[in-house]
Amino acid sequence: MKKIQIIGIAVFMIFASGLFMFVISGTNKEKELHEGTSQYFPNSVDFAGENAPLQISDVKERFDRELLINANLHSSTILIIKRANRAFPVIEPILKQYGVPDDFKYLAVIESSLTNAVSSAGARGVWQFMPDTAKEKGMEVNDGVDERYHLQKSTEAACKYLLKAKEKFGNWTLAAASYNGGMTGVNNKITEQKVTDYYDLLLTDETSRYVFRILALKEIMKNPNFYGFDVSKHELYENIPTKTIEVDSSITDLATFAKSQGINYKILKIHNPWLRDKKLVNATKKKYLIEIPTEGY
Repeated sequence: MKKIQIIGIAVFMIFASGLFMFVISGTNKEKELHEGTSQYFPNSVDFAGENAPLQISDVKERFDRELLINANLHSSTILIIKRANRAFPVIEPILKQYGVPDDFKYLAVIESSLTNAVSSAGARGVWQFMPDTAKEKGMEVNDGVDERYHLQKSTEAACKYLLKAKEKFGNWTLAAASYNGGMTGVNNKITEQKVTDYYDLLLTDETSRYVFRILALKEIMKNPNFYGFDVSKHELYENIPTKTIEVDSSITDLATFAKSQGINYKILKIHNPWLRDKKLVNATKKKYLIEIPTEGY
């Protein structure tokens, strides 16, 4: 009887040991797969339907660099994924309306991480417009109102720029690159180097990385679980329902105005970041649309 018990225990120990090793092996493999290793390096990538020539060694390595960097910026990339749930539903229909490929929403991602960022050079908002370019594209920019912080209007302005760039360069990849390097800057490089493909150009470090950063964020955000970003639906930042108030006169005190709408000054500014002062001066009787949240604040 004891002999049978000893054999049974031995069999159990062997089975348990094997199961433990299987679990450890599986865990390590899962970890490896989720660290952006070559097993999840895509066979092909494209921007707006234009393929990146990964068969060229430096192109593959430049993409690999951005993929590895962003796959390992864990907290930053998680925040981007969460914000995208709120920002993309605003950006996507505007891109579609203007006939700009959906992939350009990832350009906004790398420009600002989908926040109203402020650069040292003076660019502001999700789309990072400089003041002169913003005004040129029809946005109001002054001490009281700065529509670079208005996601809908700045997205429309970005579309206008990108359509013009596409007309100039003939493809969306160079149009995207020019958003960083400028149309004149990119065109000068094309003239100097006698090539017409982004992937053949020797550009400044920032512009050289620019499209690859877009490609990397697109790859990660479309396949988050592959790269270890397991963000459940309830963790995503939700759109907060709002109503629109049309204003065609000055508001002397935005805090008082906010109270009259059943909210406070902080909430008013969060939902209308383009209001840059404590008041709204409107001598020309321009019509402004102010968003007032109706719940979730």
